[in-house]
Amino acid sequence: MKNKNPKLKTKDYALKTPTKIFKKILVLGSGALKIGEAGEFDYSGSQAIKALKEEGIKSVLINPNIATYQTSKALADEIYFLPVTPYFVEKVIQKEKPDGVMLSFGGQTALNCGLALEKAGVFKKHGITVLGTPVASIELTEDRELFARHLDTIDIPIPPSGSATTLAEAKTVANNIGYPLMVRAAFALGGQKSGVAYNEKDLTEIAEGAFAVSPQVLIEKYLHHFKELEYEVVRDAYDNTATICNMENFDPLGIHTGDSIVIAPSQTLTNDEYHGLRAASIKIVKSLGIVGECNVQYAVDPHPKSGKLEYFVIEVNARLSRSSALASKATGYPLAYVAAKLALGYSLLDVKNKITQVTQSFFEPALDYVVVKMPRWDLDKFVGAHTKIGSAMKSVGEVMAIGRSFEEAIQKAVRMQSGQAEGVTENGFQSVQDVQEHLKVPNPKRLFAICESMKSGMTVDAIRKLTGIDRWFLYRLEAIVKAEKAIGKNTTLDRAQLQNLKELGFSDKKIGTRVGKTEFEIRKLRKKLKVMPSVFQIDTLAGEVPAKTNYLYLTYHGSHHDVLPLGKSAIAVLGSGPYHIGSSVEFDWSSVYAAQALAKHKKQSIIVNCNPETVSTDYDMSDRLYFENVSFETVADIYEFENAGGLIVSVGGQRPNNLVRKLAREKFTILGTKPENIDRAEDRNKFSDMLDSLGILQPSWQSFSNLKDAEKFADTAGYPVLVRPSYVLSGSAMSVCYNSRQLNDFVGKAVILGPEHPVTISKFIENAKELEFDGVAKDGTLVIYGISEHVENAGVHSGDATIVYPTQRVYASTESQIRHIAKRIAKELDVTGPFNIQFLVKDNKASVIEVNLRASRTFPMLSKAMDINLPEVAVDAFFGKTSNVQYQYPKSVIVKSPQFSFSRLLGADPILRVEMSSTGEVACFGRDYDEALMKSILSAHTFDPKRKSVLVSLGGQLNKAKFIEAAGTLSQLGYKLYGTDSTAHFLHNEGVAITPVKKASEGSPNFLDLIDKKDVAFVVNLSDPATATKSESIEKRRASDGFQIRRTAVDNQIPLFTDRHLARAFVKALKNYSIDDLEIKSYKEYIG
Repeated sequence: MKNKNPKLKTKDYALKTPTKIFKKILVLGSGALKIGEAGEFDYSGSQAIKALKEEGIKSVLINPNIATYQTSKALADEIYFLPVTPYFVEKVIQKEKPDGVMLSFGGQTALNCGLALEKAGVFKKHGITVLGTPVASIELTEDRELFARHLDTIDIPIPPSGSATTLAEAKTVANNIGYPLMVRAAFALGGQKSGVAYNEKDLTEIAEGAFAVSPQVLIEKYLHHFKELEYEVVRDAYDNTATICNMENFDPLGIHTGDSIVIAPSQTLTNDEYHGLRAASIKIVKSLGIVGECNVQYAVDPHPKSGKLEYFVIEVNARLSRSSALASKATGYPLAYVAAKLALGYSLLDVKNKITQVTQSFFEPALDYVVVKMPRWDLDKFVGAHTKIGSAMKSVGEVMAIGRSFEEAIQKAVRMQSGQAEGVTENGFQSVQDVQEHLKVPNPKRLFAICESMKSGMTVDAIRKLTGIDRWFLYRLEAIVKAEKAIGKNTTLDRAQLQNLKELGFSDKKIGTRVGKTEFEIRKLRKKLKVMPSVFQIDTLAGEVPAKTNYLYLTYHGSHHDVLPLGKSAIAVLGSGPYHIGSSVEFDWSSVYAAQALAKHKKQSIIVNCNPETVSTDYDMSDRLYFENVSFETVADIYEFENAGGLIVSVGGQRPNNLVRKLAREKFTILGTKPENIDRAEDRNKFSDMLDSLGILQPSWQSFSNLKDAEKFADTAGYPVLVRPSYVLSGSAMSVCYNSRQLNDFVGKAVILGPEHPVTISKFIENAKELEFDGVAKDGTLVIYGISEHVENAGVHSGDATIVYPTQRVYASTESQIRHIAKRIAKELDVTGPFNIQFLVKDNKASVIEVNLRASRTFPMLSKAMDINLPEVAVDAFFGKTSNVQYQYPKSVIVKSPQFSFSRLLGADPILRVEMSSTGEVACFGRDYDEALMKSILSAHTFDPKRKSVLVSLGGQLNKAKFIEAAGTLSQLGYKLYGTDSTAHFLHNEGVAITPVKKASEGSPNFLDLIDKKDVAFVVNLSDPATATKSESIEKRRASDGFQIRRTAVDNQIPLFTDRHLARAFVKALKNYSIDDLEIKSYKEYIG
C-alpha cells in the first residue's frame, strides 16, 4: 500500500505491510449451531474469508454446517463438509497443503482443534503458520493458573483463584480460597458446566460435571453483586491498539454474558472508571501479544471502599467471541474483517473501515445511541429443564435493539425477542408468589417480574438489594411503569403524550391495549398527529464525519432523517429475527441470497432484521439494513418511509409469514404467492377443505373444546393421536398419545381447554415414512423441486430428524405420486416462489401433513446438494423471469444430522419428540448413504473410535426384536455389549454376546458408572412410547432408568441414539466404513 499520510515516515509505514505472502490459508469453522457457539461464528468466519478474497489468497474452509452462508460455493475456494476435529483437519492439510491457518474465527471448537494440532506438531510438520495471535498467548489465556500468574506480573488484579485436575485438588483449592466460589470448566464454550458453589456439596456437583467435558477445573472467589463489563480491543503486530466497544451487563456478575441483557456503551461507569478499564484492557492485550481481536471481561465493585475504581479481570478471550459479533453490529466496526487483515500482517493504519469508507481502522467508534442485547431462551421447549440462569449459558439466540434512550431500546428488544410480549410491563404471572419467585432467582422472566413488582409498589432500593441490578437501570424501568400507569381506557391522547410514550419505547399495540383501541387506530392517530420515527444511521462516528453507511435504525428521539427514501426500485426482505428452536441460520441463508438476487433484476435490497449473530445483518449483504423488529408496526413504518416497491415475506421463516394478513390489509405489495392463498395454507380448516376438494389424502383431524368430544374422536379414529393445544400451561405444545389414559393426562393437566382455546387432534400414523418436498413455482407451475427423506419414522419433528438426499428407501412410484400431488397443490394455491410440503407415506400411499408457502429449513441443504440456488430461483419467479431450470441428478449422497444442546440444559430429557428441540444441524457428503451418515454423525457428536463397547437399553418387544441384527453386527465388529436387565436377557437368548449391568438403584457397578467412566463408545436407549405417562411429575421422570441413562450420556458427551431407525443405520455405517475409509473430498469435487 502507498503512503497516503504525509505525517508518517515512509520507512516506518513500510514496516506495517505484510512481510510474508500467503497463497493458501485454512480457516476452521465452528460446526453446527449450539448453545454457547451459534451464528456469530458464521458471521465472523464469512468476514474473514472475504478479507482473504480481497488479497487474492485462496481459502480452504472446514465446516460441516450446511445451513450457513460461509459454506456457500461463492465464498471459500474449497469447502470441506467434515468434522472440525484434529483427525479430519490433518487429512485436509495433507491434501490441500495450506501455508497458513486461522484459528480465531470458529469459536472454541476451532480453537480447541487448533491447539491440539499445534501440540501434536502437525502445523510445524506441514510448515503452516498460525496467523494472528500466537498459539502461546492463546494457551496462556485458556489455562487459568498460567494466566493468573501472567496478570500478576503486569499488576492487573484477578480474584483469588486456582485450578485443579481432580476432585480432591478442587476441594483443597476451595478450602484455601473460601466459599462462595465460581467453578468452571477450562477450554469450554459458553460457560459449560460452570456455576456458583456455596459449599462443598455444590463444589462436588459442579466439578464432577466440569471434569466430564474438560481435564481442568477453574476455581475462583465469587464476587457477589459485582458489575460485569466487557471491552473489545484490537491490536496489530506493530503494537497499535484500538478499543472498539465497551459493554455492560444488566445483571450482576454470576449470569453468563450470553444469558444477560447487555447494554452498549456502558451506562453506569464514571469517566474515570471507563478510562481505567480501557487502559487495563490495552495493557493486557499488549502484554499477550494479541494480533487481531480480544475480549476482556471485568468484575467491578459497585461500592468500592476507596471511592476509586476497584476491579478484577474475570476472563480474556484471545479470539472472536459472541460479544465480538455484538460489538461489531453495535458500533458498525467490522471486527472480524479487521482481525483477518491484521492476522495477515497489516496494521490498523492500513485497513480502511469498510462501513464508513472514510476512516481507517485505528479510529475508535463513538456512539450517540444506546444498544440493548437481549437473549432468547426457549427453555419451555425442553421438558424438565431447569429455568434458573447462571454462569452456564442456556440461551439459544439473541436480539439487538437500538434507540436514543435506554427505555426506547429495552422495549424494542423485548418485542424483538419473542414477537409475543409488547414491552417490559407484560406478564403472564399466576400469582404474587409467582412474581416473587421470578424476582428472587435469575431466570428468563426476571425483567418482567421487576416491572410487575414496581407496579405493586416495590421500591428501587428493595429490588436492587434483592437482584444486584444497578439503580440506574431500575429507575429507567420505573419511568416506563409510571408512564403506563398514567394512561387508561378514558385517556384521550394528544401529540405530546403520544410522542412521550413512543420515546419511552411503547408500541402502537401496547398503547392501544391501554386506551382501548387497536394498533391500526393508534397508527392512524400517530400519522394524523405527525408522530413518526426518524431514520438514523449507525456510522461509528456519532455524526462527526460524513460517512457512507447502510446501517439504519428508527427512533422517536429525532426531527430529521439521515437518508432519503430509495423509492419503488427498493424491495424489503424480512429476516427471521432471533435464532430460536424452530428457526435458525437456515432462514438467514435464504434471506441473504434473496436480497443478493434482487440486483439481477435491477432492484435495490433492504433487509429488516434484529439478530446481531447473522450474516444478513452484515454491512455488505444489502443496499440498506434496518436493525429493527420484524413486526407489523416497524415494517409498515419502513415500507412507507422508503416508498418501497414490494416486500419479500417468504424467506425468513414463519415470523414474516405471520405478518401477511396485516400487511395485506394496508395494501402493501407482497411479492410471490398472493396473501389470500397464504391464508388458505395457514388456516387449518381452509387447508383441509382444499385437500378434500382435490381428493388428496390427509390424516383425519378435528378441533375440540371439551375432553369428552376429544376422547370420542380418538376412539373413532383409533390411537395413537397427535394432540396440538392452542394454549399450554407448561412443557411441550404437542404430544402423541397412545391411549385414553395418556390423552386424559396430557389434555387434563398440561392444557387449557375451552371454547377460547380449542385443541386439535389428528390421527397419528404409526410406522410411516416422512418425506419433504421443497420447490419453487411460478404462477402455479412447478419450476424446480427436490425430495428428501427422513431416516426416522414420523413422530420426530422434521427439525430433529436425520434427513438424506436423494431418497434411499422410496419407490419411484411414491416419488411420482408425491410430485403429482405437489403440482396440484401449487396450481390450486397459484404458488409463486418457495414452498415446502411435508408428506407421510405408508403402504405406498402419500398423505399431506402441511404446506408452508415459504422457504423451509431444508432449503440450504437442497440448494447445495443440487448446486442450484433456490432463493435466487424464487426471486426470479417473483419477477416472472424463470426459464426451464436445469440441474444434474446428484452423483453423491448428503445426510443432515441435528445438533442438540441437552448437555447445557440441566434437567432436560434428551429424547426425540414431535416438538423440536435441536439447536443446529450439520450435513456431509459421501459416495453412498452409509458414508454420508457416518461423517454427519461424527460432525454432530464426540465419537471416540478407540472405545469398543456399547450400552444398549431397549424398551418394548418391537424395539428389542428389530435391534437383534444390529446388536449382532456390533458384536462381530468387536464391540463389547452391555445391556440393562431385560435387554441383556432378550439378546442373550437370541445368541448375542452381551454383559448385563445393574440399574442405578441396585448398587455399583451399574450402567451409570459405565457411562461416567467413559467406557462406552455410544449409548442406544430406545423407549416404548405407549408405556409413558404424559403427566408424571418431573421428579418421577428423572428417577426413571431411561432418563438417567440418557442424561448421563449427554452430560459425559457420549453419543446417544434414542431412535431405532437411526441407531440401526449408524451400526450399518460402522460395519461398512471405518474412519480411515472415509473420503476426504471437497464440496466442488462432490458436485463436479
